[in-house]
Amino acid sequence: MSSVKSRLMLYCRNPWRLLWDLGYRGYLRWIPDRPFLKLMFRCNMGHWPNLDQPKTFNEKLQWLKLNFRDDLLTKIVDKYEVRSYVENKIGGNLLVPLLGVWDHFDDIDFDALPNQFVLKCTHDSGGLIVCLDKSKLDKAAARKKINHCLKRNYYKEVFREWPYKNVKPRIIAEQYIADAEGNLPDYKFHCFHGRTALCFIVSGRNEGDPRCDYFDEKGNHVDLIQGYPNADVTPELPAHFAEMMDYADKLTHNLPHCRADFYEVDGKVYFGELTLFDSSGFDKFEPQEWDCKLGDLINLE
Repeated sequence: MSSVKSRLMLYCRNPWRLLWDLGYRGYLRWIPDRPFLKLMFRCNMGHWPNLDQPKTFNEKLQWLKLNFRDDLLTKIVDKYEVRSYVENKIGGNLLVPLLGVWDHFDDIDFDALPNQFVLKCTHDSGGLIVCLDKSKLDKAAARKKINHCLKRNYYKEVFREWPYKNVKPRIIAEQYIADAEGNLPDYKFHCFHGRTALCFIVSGRNEGDPRCDYFDEKGNHVDLIQGYPNADVTPELPAHFAEMMDYADKLTHNLPHCRADFYEVDGKVYFGELTLFDSSGFDKFEPQEWDCKLGDLINLE
């Protein structure tokens, strides 16, 4: 069966999936923010959200998209501007070394870059180019991918995350970091009003089989699945777990919810990014009660 026919059959069985795919690909950008978010929520979560009196974590993230306005939010989602914020809050030694920042792909001096590096667009969650050997880099493909992302309005075309609305599209290059096996374990801290409630570890990316395991603020494994299954073997907490949690709390002070991400490579902690809308508020929890538990931690008053 062809992929096109399979897709059409899927849409016939579940028309909500068709609407979701149209929204995700930017074809519904003409719909105003509030009805668009309600529609996307219904498509993926299976029920309509209560945006007048939100209760759950995912509902409250949609409410924050529509109502929480602060210029700081634009700064911390900008992959270049967030660096100064991190430096002021927890110190520049936590930052992955910056190799350059440019407005256009053709401005990049590849001769001046090291053999390994990472290119990112500052204004969205795409446009990632990981170069492990500069002599083998397909610059034409990299240019196409980066230029496509530079033209994309991440706020309007994807899930209406207001902080991205006014981020200047640019390109940055950062030093490539990984452990001796080429892995880069990702430690993500869910913070509510500046206090960590959950951390999850992402593993298995190199094998193409990502897994997520959740831990509470004391380091105890939590029976929770969101997006990806747990690892077959529960991963160990990073050596600097408490230190990362302290950094996360400092970076997210005065924010209703923010996810702070870190890496640990050869005993050193690096800042990853700050995410205001985890999974954009469209990912189910198993067990479902966690949607309410985490929602209770966000005070909208």
